[in-house]
Formats: sequence, C-alpha cells, structure tokens
Amino acid sequence: MRDTPTECHKPLLQSPAFAAALRACGQDPVILPGGLLVLRRRFLGLRLAMLPRAVPPPDLLAQLREAGLQNLPLILSPETPCPLPPAWKLRTPQMLAKVDLRPPPVRRRAALHGKWRNQLRRAEGAELGVSHAPLPADPHHPLLLADAAQARQRGYRNWPARLTAAFAAAAPDQTRLFTAHHRGRPVAHMLFLRHGNAATYHIGNICSAGKALQAHNLLLWQASLWLAEQGHDLLDLGPVCAAAPGLARFKTRAGASLVPTGGTWLRWQPLRDRRATCAAPGHALY
Repeated sequence: MRDTPTECHKPLLQSPAFAAALRACGQDPVILPGGLLVLRRRFLGLRLAMLPRAVPPPDLLAQLREAGLQNLPLILSPETPCPLPPAWKLRTPQMLAKVDLRPPPVRRRAALHGKWRNQLRRAEGAELGVSHAPLPADPHHPLLLADAAQARQRGYRNWPARLTAAFAAAAPDQTRLFTAHHRGRPVAHMLFLRHGNAATYHIGNICSAGKALQAHNLLLWQASLWLAEQGHDLLDLGPVCAAAPGLARFKTRAGASLVPTGGTWLRWQPLRDRRATCAAPGHALY
C-alpha cells in the first residue's frame, strides 16, 4: 500500500497504512467524508472519538454529523497549532523533534551538534556494519519483543507489537529497519515508518556494546541519508520530554528543530449545548 500524492503531507496517524493496520487488529476507524481518520475508544465505559494528529477542517462538525459521531466526546490533538472549535484544554502542546532532510548531506552534517558529530565520527571509525530492510510482519520479532519489555520496565506506552506487525503487513515497503552489527552480532536497531514524503522514527533498541560504539548515532545518520534519497523531506523523531533528558539531547543534537503540536483538547457538543442553555444571555462561555 502506498500513499497517494494527495496524502503526502498526512501525519503517520492519518495515513492509509495506519488505518489498515488498525482494521487488521480488529479496530474500526471511521474515515470522515473529507478523508480524516477518527478513532473510536472507550474510557471508563464512555465512548469517545479521537482525531489524532490532524488539523480540524472548518466543516469538521458537519463531517462528524454525516458520520454519526456528533454526540460523542471528541479528543482533538492537532499536529500543529491551529484554530479549533470551542473545546476544553486537556494537555499543553508537546514539542516534536523534526529533521529537515531537504538540505544536502554536507550541510546537514555541519548542522549536527559538535558532540553528536564527534560520536558519529567515532561510530564510523568503529567496526560497525549497517544493514536495512523492511520489517518482517511478525509480532514476535525480537525488536518488537524487546521494545515491549523496555516499555514495561520504563513505564511508557508505545504501539502494541501486534499493531506494528500489522502495519508491516499492510505496507511492507513503508517500514525500514536499520541494524548495526559489530563483529557479526547485532548491537542496535532503529525502525522507521514511512508515510508520503515524511518518515517517523518508531522504536529502537541498543545493547551496552552498541552504546559504547555510538551505534545509534550511526544508524540515525545512515537512515536520514537513505530516507532523503527515497524522496522524503522530513523525519519526525517524536516528542522531546523533560523526563528523558538523555533522549531529548540525542534528538535535538541530531540537527532536529523543535516544533510544537496543537495540544490536546476535549469537545463534547451535548455538554456545550447544556451549558449554553444554563448560561445567562450575553455571557461568553469560551
């Protein structure tokens, strides 16, 4: 499955491959008349609709009515700051680390932080080999199992292994797994998911030997070169979090710019209507 030209700027969570992966896992996303993907979830027994990483169109409410979703609480989490229908803020904007892949490699290498570039140079001088290929559509792939174990240990949430494997099954050439080898043994992995003219870093794993050899620096640099050669002009490295300062430094020093999301918001039309009924005339609610 490939994204069509009109879908080239859609974020990963709005891509056709993501929708196909959800369906393969038994979920039923709704595609609005304008093409946006809406997730349906249950939280504490309450049915919710979620519009992930999308800028709401001006006629969003009309599209929701046409899809029969107008009465569900709606979670909005736009990719970028943008005008929104009246809603309650649930979360302040995150900062995403994004690498512009359009400049030539010599300029992008010069834009690397000095320490990051020195680590890359050491990795390039070590006995490291790099290979890359599509991810096998196997939920028991060692990388997916290692990521699930790491997520449990560190207390963060990522896609279930089954969903990543379903994405690989739906769009095998939109996955790319880069592996660093040292003396015939894999020491680090980085998996990227491709969507239109962009790519997103998904998951990675590294052992102590790989850390000592700065293998992730080498993998990210090699992956950025390959992705640019394939016509991608943007690499999304994901959120930068104060709770993980080492990872934040790795991303920002890799030549990434920090770009804010539009935050997370809740809109629930029935509650809004009820508040409007109770409000005194002329009083602004929002």
